[in-house]
Amino acid sequence: MSSTIAVPAESAALASSKVYCQQLTRKSARNFYYGLKLLPQPKRGAMFALYAYMRLLDDIADGEAGQSTGQRLADLDRWAEHTRAALDGHIETTGHPIWPAFADMAARYHVPGHIFEAVIAGQRQDLHEINLANFDELKQYCYRVAGVVGLASIYVWGFAGGAATESLAIDRGIAFQLTNILRDLREDAGRGRCYIPRDELDGLGLTLQDLGTGKQGKSVQGFEEFLKNQIRRAEHYYQRSADLEQFISRDARPTLVAMTQIYHGLLQKIAARPLRVLSERVSLSTLHKLRIAWRATRAK
Repeated sequence: MSSTIAVPAESAALASSKVYCQQLTRKSARNFYYGLKLLPQPKRGAMFALYAYMRLLDDIADGEAGQSTGQRLADLDRWAEHTRAALDGHIETTGHPIWPAFADMAARYHVPGHIFEAVIAGQRQDLHEINLANFDELKQYCYRVAGVVGLASIYVWGFAGGAATESLAIDRGIAFQLTNILRDLREDAGRGRCYIPRDELDGLGLTLQDLGTGKQGKSVQGFEEFLKNQIRRAEHYYQRSADLEQFISRDARPTLVAMTQIYHGLLQKIAARPLRVLSERVSLSTLHKLRIAWRATRAK
């Protein structure tokens, strides 16, 4: 039978949990890892725990092992219960190895619990058919799955400016998510998901099936302009959040700069040839990301 215990600050369980989170992040965080490595400890370890939490939560919603929607909903409910327990400073001794590091991260940096409730709500939304009527609904979705991740991150990094800086962090997270949506457009459509607002698709005469097969609607030119509109929207959120870096603690600025330049660079690569998102997954090379990380070390 499992029991709950408070996690000692330097317990063996906590040390093991931190190693687990670092290894998971290194394996899975193709874009984030290069920036997170620039953080000093203990902030770096805390961000590994935050990323691992988000990654595992996303895996539950994706149902990679073929779980039914009902089973995934039950798993998300259980995850939410464990999250609340961890935020109260307790974990199940027979639970997942992430919880000691997660509890330590949340307590050490006073990350508000409502952030994780919003993230879980976003994953629940992903279990059902994604049918976003307009940009207001897309923005709410982006807030749940990415804006709040930006918000949680600045609590770990340290920031000044109060609610205004929190809004900037949310906007930066939305910029990242809009970039992801463009990058994954065809892949998501093939899985029955579309994060482009329905009114905008209808205006071009496009369907989810069209995106999955690479069909370009009424005309190639029209579809390219449609993509350019999506790119301009993402660019708008990068510009809206342009002042964020100056409010972040100096020792964390290189991480934020690196992560932003990687994602913004990805958007710029898509902008150079928008139609490529219908035929390939656009990415930056490892060397390119390493160069960005190296330049970011001067951002203090």
